[in-house]
This record gives sequence, C-alpha cells and structure tokens, in this order.
Amino acid sequence: MTTTPAPAWNPQRPGPMPFHRYRPFQDRVHVPAAGRDWPAARVERAPLWVPVDLRDGNQALAEPMDTPRKRRFFDLLTGMGFKEIEVGYPSASRADFDFVRHLATGDAVPDDVTPVVFTPARRDLIDRTFEAIEGMPRAVVHLYIATSPVWRDVVLGRDRAEVWRTVREAAEHMARRADKASYVRFQFSPETFNLTEPDFVLELCDGLTELWDASPDRPVTHNLPATVEIATPNVYADQIEYAHRQLARRDSVILSVHPHNDRGTGVACAELAVLAGAQRVEGCLFGNGERTGNVDLVTLALNLYAQGVDPMIDFRDVDTVRETVEHCNRLPVHPRHPYAGDLVHTAFSGTHQDAISKGLARHAERARELGVPESQAPWSVPYLPIDPADVGRSYEAVIRVNSQSGKGGMAYLLRAHHGVDLPARMRPDFSRTVQEATDDSGREMAAKELYELFRSTYVVEDGEMALDAWSVHPDGDGAGTRFVCTLRTGERAGDYEGAGSGPVSAFVDALAGAGVDVEVLDFREQAGDDGAHAFAECRVRGTTCWGAGQDSSALAASVRAVLSAVNRALR
Repeated sequence: MTTTPAPAWNPQRPGPMPFHRYRPFQDRVHVPAAGRDWPAARVERAPLWVPVDLRDGNQALAEPMDTPRKRRFFDLLTGMGFKEIEVGYPSASRADFDFVRHLATGDAVPDDVTPVVFTPARRDLIDRTFEAIEGMPRAVVHLYIATSPVWRDVVLGRDRAEVWRTVREAAEHMARRADKASYVRFQFSPETFNLTEPDFVLELCDGLTELWDASPDRPVTHNLPATVEIATPNVYADQIEYAHRQLARRDSVILSVHPHNDRGTGVACAELAVLAGAQRVEGCLFGNGERTGNVDLVTLALNLYAQGVDPMIDFRDVDTVRETVEHCNRLPVHPRHPYAGDLVHTAFSGTHQDAISKGLARHAERARELGVPESQAPWSVPYLPIDPADVGRSYEAVIRVNSQSGKGGMAYLLRAHHGVDLPARMRPDFSRTVQEATDDSGREMAAKELYELFRSTYVVEDGEMALDAWSVHPDGDGAGTRFVCTLRTGERAGDYEGAGSGPVSAFVDALAGAGVDVEVLDFREQAGDDGAHAFAECRVRGTTCWGAGQDSSALAASVRAVLSAVNRALR
C-alpha cells in the first residue's frame, strides 16, 4: 500500500506508524451499489428511540448498576417519554434477572412502555429470558448472534449454514415459548452487521420474518448494528438503504440501527441511517458503552430539535437528566458534551461574547415586535444553536469572563446580573481593567466579582476632592441652574458656586472655581431596578478618565459620576 503524494504546499511526509497492517472497508465487506436516495432525504419525524443503558450501557461499567440505580434510571427514561426500553440481559447475571423480575412483578412499567430483553441464540438462555419476563403484559425478546466472516471463523467456528441453523432453532424455540396471552414481539440482531455479507444478512432476516410470521400489527424488529465502526458514515447509510429496499415483507419489519462510536462518528452514522430508511435507533444517554460508547441519544434527539423537529422526548431539565445518569453510571458527562455539558453554552472569547450579547438583545427586541414571550419567539442567536432556556439552562453560564474575554462579555454580565449598562465608549476601558485582573489571577471572574471590580474602579468614594454638602437651584431667570457646594481638598474646605445649563455643567463650573478645570467628554444616565446609574468621561489636567455613580436620585448619581471621574484623574 502506498500513500498518495502530497501537493507542494503540504509539508507533511510519510510517518513511522505501520498503517499497512489495516485494510480499508472495501477490502473487508461488499457494499452493494443500489442507488442512493438518502443524500436527498429529510428527517421530518423522530425515529423510535430505544435506550439500552440498562443492558448494553450497564455491561460497559466498571461497577454495574444495582437494582436501586437501575430503577432510578428506568424511572428517568419513562418520565422523559421513552416508550421502548432495553431493560436487561436476564441470562447473563443474577442482577439482571432480578431487575427484570422487579419490573415484571411490580408496578413500575407504564402501560404504554414496552421492555426489551436480550438473549443469545442458546436454548437454555432463551428459557431463562422467558422466565424473567413471565407476567409482563408486553415485551420484546431480542435475539442476537455474530454473523460476519471474522467472527464466524475466529469466535464461533461455524460456517454460514451452521449460523443460520443455530439462529433458526433459537427462533423456533422463542416462538414456542412466547405466551399467547401477552403481547410478545421478537427482535433479531445480526451482530457485526456492517462486516457481514449483504446476501447473508437478507437470508437471516427474511428467514426470521417468515418464521415468526411477522405482520403489520405484530412486526418483527431487525436491528442492524455497526458493532465496531469500520468506515465513514455514508458507507453505513448505503448498507442500511440496501437492507431497507431489499428486506421482505417490509411493512411488517421495523428497521433498527445500533451504531457504536469507534471512529467517533456514531451520531453521524445514526443520522444518515435514518435518512436511509431506519425507523428505530438504539443508543445510550450521553453515549455510554463499550470502548468509545454507543451512539448518544441526547445529541441525536436535540440535533433534531435544533432543526425544528419534535424529538418526542422531554429534555426541558437536561441538568437533572445528566445528574441522574452520572449518579447511576458513576461516570461524569464531559463539560463540552453537546447540549448538556457544563460549558457547552458558555463563551469566554470576546468576539463570541459580543455576538451572543447582541443576539440576545435582538431576540428580545424581536419578541416585543411580534408581541410574544421570548420563549416563543423564533430563535436566531449567534453561537447558540438552541435557546439554553429550552433545556432548563439559565443565561448565567452563557457568558463567563476570563483573560480571553472582551468588552461585550463583561458588559453583558454587568447588565444581566446587576442592571449596569455601560456606555459603548466606556466598555474598552473597563475591558482592559478586567483583563489585567484576570491575567494576574489566572482564573475566570464571576459576575459578582466583576461588579465589585467595576465599583472599586469607577465609583470613587474617597478621593482627593470631596463634596461635604451641595444643592441645586434654578438661576435668577429660571433658564439655567446654580450649583452650590462645599468642596474639600485634603484638610482644606471652601464654599463654591457654579452656573450652567444643567446640574452637571453647573457642578463643573463650581469645580473650576475651586481650581480644577474639567471637560466632560461623554455623559450617560440610566434607570435601574436599584436606582439610577450615571457615567461620565472627563478630561482633567490632560488626563481622561471615566467615573460612575449610583443613587436613588438620578441627580445625585450624575454628580457622583463626575466627581468619581475627577478623582480618578487627579490620582
């Protein structure tokens, strides 16, 4: 095997790893060229989601779940709206058997939920499985056997005819054991489907469809797993579409997929498989499973949601879902997990924060224009594929400030958490202050810390100049304002009076009388829940500084802002 020569602009050269030991998928399995409809297909309805956390996921845990944890997980799944749930492998362990009996003899299974149990193609293990589900009004018994050449040769030591005979005998025994008084359906998985000859897959599946006499009102499920990923997702989609087109009695077959994540493309494989005709998807919440895991049902479902398709599962409190799964699995969910990780809706980057802040403001404006609550307005906010509030997340964690953050992020946090809406011209100044603080500390800054830094920087209570007393009066003809005050500089105090068109200009005139010439370059006032805020940019003796003031009175806030700016400049 040779490597295609690299173009001149690419300096990468052949590496030392023995890549020649591995064969591409086309040398391992035949994928029929049967035409492709899936690239142009669209998903308009969610498939039947089947969580396998209690069986497949549980088998992958270093410490398997006990009955209380399994029951908590099961109750979570039913509460979220899952209607078919794989609950165990009763013949594999006493713990699995006991849990299935717990469900069968208790009042745990809602009337519209169907448990699924898993069994290999062995008569004694099938009997144990049926003992476990005895008394259940409905169930799916899931039969599996490995079918690909390498498994037949290396693991089973059987040829195709022997595998088919084993499967047929097991299926016949299942049909005999099924309680006619209950609604028991059958499922078959040719394990390692994606490495199995397509004609052999059809031989097995069509044979069982006939043997079990599947019908539209009692369909068989044929589950085609990517047991170990071997190729890009489009190859799996081709394999599924071929089966979708070729399976006999198609209206009596539920076509299911069970992707794993060995190549890191489990989600893509499942999505393309649904485009290719799959009607049912098995996976785990947050992608738990052997090796790199089963396909992640949370990501799959919320990917649909982000496309405007009802996932038919309730994720309105995704944090509780995550916390329950972490408790039951004793495994953490990655902080960057799509939709549910602690940091997934969080922006530290200044450019991201600015875009999100502007997007949230525009969203609120659009909701007002439409006359609807923000929770009902069409969503279009940069960097946020869905509204975090839809999955129970607050906006508190959307923007967080560290040394990478910019003026938009810290301005958003001050406005959102403390009602302080910094003037646009002031934001770069405060941003530099924040960056110095976070560079020095090496950590992020919480909204409360940000507000405290803002006050300590711009609201100067003790400076070179102090106002011991002041009052505002209209001037003689009522067209202007007089500002009367007692100004103290150090130990010296004096009475001064200034005149102007308004209180701020009159105060500046009084300061000039005290020997401090002040030029107000920018001034803003705003009303807040906790009173008035004012911001002033002043030039004093060649130095330009911003100051801020807060008070129940807008006039007092304005005076405090100018005095703070003056004191900062005089430092």
